[in-house]
Amino acid sequence: MCDSYRSQYGCNFISAMPTNLYGTNDNYHPENSHVLPALIRRIVLAKRNNEPTVTIWGTGTPRREFLHVDDLSDACYFLLQNYNENGLVNIGCGNDVSIKELAELIVAEVGYQGELFFDASRPDGTLRKLMNIDKLKNLGWSSSIDLKIGIKQTIQEFYNLNLC
Repeated sequence: MCDSYRSQYGCNFISAMPTNLYGTNDNYHPENSHVLPALIRRIVLAKRNNEPTVTIWGTGTPRREFLHVDDLSDACYFLLQNYNENGLVNIGCGNDVSIKELAELIVAEVGYQGELFFDASRPDGTLRKLMNIDKLKNLGWSSSIDLKIGIKQTIQEFYNLNLC
């Protein structure tokens, strides 16, 4: 649609597609949140309640790319200043981690001492979701918030929301 408006009306519309987002104002709802905030909630609550295990759906092997919302904002602003072409622009960091690695990063940051149980009877979903970010990278933009640092900030924000 953006390309059609651009072609027909000469509008400088940009179609930007972000990868999995996390960070400030995330959704931590126990039934309809995405994987990263869901894992933060489960692991923080398990630590608080001294639960011996946290169950995670699937095998833990699927890989996902995560981008902090502040990096998304920065990328969109960068595109507004530097991009005027047709076509979709993927916005991501260019790296992915397994769900198991993600959970382990959260466990380390929270200080949870229990075990992670990967329930292989539950679906894994798509095995890998990593975007090609070459177009944005070649324009000179790259993400600046490391996943480990972003997770640390997001966990602190979760604690500040008093949801646990």
